Amino acid sequence: MATISSNSSNSLFSGWPSLSIMDRYIAKELSLPFLFGVGAFSSILVSVGALFDLIRKVTESGLEVSLALQVFVLKMPEFVVLAFPMSTLLATMMTYSRFSSDSELTALRGCGISVRRIIAPALVLSMLITGLTFVFNEVITPAANYRAKVMLEQAFNSEKPPFRERNIMYQEYQQAEDGSGKELGRLFYARRFNGEEMQGLTILDFSQSGLEQVVSAETATWNFLDNVWTFFNGTIYAISPDGSFGHIVKFDRQDLDLPRTPLDLAARSKDDDEMNIAETRQHLNQIVRKSGDERSIRVWELRLQQRYALPFVCIVFGIVGSAVGIRPQRTGKATSFGISVVIIFGYYLLGFIADAFGKVGTLHPVTAAWLPPFMGLIVGTLLVMQASK
Repeated sequence: MATISSNSSNSLFSGWPSLSIMDRYIAKELSLPFLFGVGAFSSILVSVGALFDLIRKVTESGLEVSLALQVFVLKMPEFVVLAFPMSTLLATMMTYSRFSSDSELTALRGCGISVRRIIAPALVLSMLITGLTFVFNEVITPAANYRAKVMLEQAFNSEKPPFRERNIMYQEYQQAEDGSGKELGRLFYARRFNGEEMQGLTILDFSQSGLEQVVSAETATWNFLDNVWTFFNGTIYAISPDGSFGHIVKFDRQDLDLPRTPLDLAARSKDDDEMNIAETRQHLNQIVRKSGDERSIRVWELRLQQRYALPFVCIVFGIVGSAVGIRPQRTGKATSFGISVVIIFGYYLLGFIADAFGKVGTLHPVTAAWLPPFMGLIVGTLLVMQASK
């Protein structure tokens, strides 16, 4: 270990920050366990999450093996992304545990190198993996998941049309008059949609105080020029507060100023795991928020924040793994792997609990999404400070 130092003369390029022999040595030692972790954790996750289901589809539903293999490959990025934080934890813990058991940490600290400087390469690696995770989540994983779903739908002749054909329902909520919360303002229902016009419509309108209306029409189309709905061959029923019909108006054509949201709902939408951050935010703002459904709004806000928070788990696990591994101990690789599994289980259990509290409204979606990485960062920082003493 005498050759491992942090001299600035070993910089990679002139003018760049120093990359010492120690940095290169630790980075090399971290890389192999990280790659092993990616392979091991990805294999476990993809087997549980996709492989067994594809095997069942091949044996029971007649899915072609070649198509199953293509879907399997497309599903891999989703599980590789989940394996990145776990592999970061495993790599840092195994590497620094070996340094500790082989007395290499003692030699480094004897040369006057601080604990923070020793774990700096692990932190840099964690930041790089965080960036890689973000790229996967934004560019690769959503597109691959969507393509996999379309391929399976085509294989079983169940491919969905580019729009919802039946039972389009949109609920719009408004503030209650007594200020007690939200109440239903409008209910928009259409029996069928052919891609251009809604058919068999019924609209219940409670938005005006003291006046309730029921609109029934054969068809309706969205007027893109005037941003209104044009209804054809229908009837408007005005209902008095005592429940009697105030007046009835029949019409051949009638423009009504209603939200466009039902048309957006009729269009085929992706699942949350098939959207990137921009698509998730657009769906939240243009469709979910306009529905007024507080639970749906909370869930989609939570999913949006989780997309931001997930990559930073790599940094949390990098700090925690380094801090735990650098403590004086005599542990082997199997023990480090076992400890990693326990930490991973504890972290994602906290994430599951926070997610549940976020959905029911006990925690704000931002708090629910960021609480696990924030708590992990605090724990890792405290462990590093304790190891530095």
